[in-house]
Amino acid sequence: MKFSLCFLSTVLLASSTLAAPQSKRGLAGRLQRRGRTLQGSTIRTKESKNSNTKFNAATGNTSDVQYSENWSGAAITSPPSGQTFNAVSGKITVPTPSIPSGVESTDGEYAASAWVGIDGNTYSTAILQTGLDFTVSTSGAVSFDAWYEWYPDYAMDFDLTISAGDVIAMYVNATTTTSGSATIENLTTGKTATQSLTSTSALGGVNAEWIVEDFEEGDSLIAFADFGNVTFTNCVAATSESSEGVSTATIMDIENTSDEVLTDTNVISDSSFMVSYTSSSSSATTSGTSGSGSGTGTGTGSGFGNGGGNGGRGGGHSGRKGNGVAAGVFGIFRRWMMLSEI
Repeated sequence: MKFSLCFLSTVLLASSTLAAPQSKRGLAGRLQRRGRTLQGSTIRTKESKNSNTKFNAATGNTSDVQYSENWSGAAITSPPSGQTFNAVSGKITVPTPSIPSGVESTDGEYAASAWVGIDGNTYSTAILQTGLDFTVSTSGAVSFDAWYEWYPDYAMDFDLTISAGDVIAMYVNATTTTSGSATIENLTTGKTATQSLTSTSALGGVNAEWIVEDFEEGDSLIAFADFGNVTFTNCVAATSESSEGVSTATIMDIENTSDEVLTDTNVISDSSFMVSYTSSSSSATTSGTSGSGSGTGTGTGSGFGNGGGNGGRGGGHSGRKGNGVAAGVFGIFRRWMMLSEI
């Protein structure tokens, strides 16, 4: 799969909404959410009651599974030689969370997140990420929050209405190691939220991720909601020169401290995979339909550049910092996200 996302820095539409502080659980709680990176949450590749290899429909081969306490999904842990990741995108249909059987709530709630991001796996100093929280209360009330974060800085909510069943496109774009943007588009409602960001915590451009997470609240992981299935499609990780999908990504599932595997991740094609919730008392496997995809294209846009590794800085940025050059270019990508299942 070849489709450069280097023009994601152009994302700023007239319909975009502004960012708003997190209001539901409070900013103090947000500070700790998603802050527990994969490295910090004890990576455990180990003997498990679930097989630690799975069939990869994109390659026709089996793939090893990496277990984590809080991350499931797919992660590319290194970019092409001499390059760095500067953009990641993906699309999901918002699930309806439900109360899992036999699990005690966290302050009357169960939740999970789905997001895309740059870094945070093997490069744990910083993460540029954006995504959704889906929450269900013990009374059965369901809510959704769209957010962005340049960890370890504050996470903030977008003022964007989201409902179960909406189709959501998520993008992060790094114009330099310390500046970039996060965008979420509700393709169902036609509304978009985007935010330019800067940080003193530099990205390495080493990792690209598409994650369903059991995030932190306070000092512990929140009670994990039964989200059914979350299917990521149109998954692209781009450098300033090339792009790739998830066919060779590391597959991750969540295994809790009681050695219970709570998710089941399966690659469907080079651009898509499914994460399924599995109850703590079972290890059911959900398999996706085999598919494949291809495309062509190269990118010449902004980014870290290709000068020899994580710290390389080359490449320029045309247009205003963190925002954009032309909405028309984003429109081309938007149509691709809506109509193309590579």
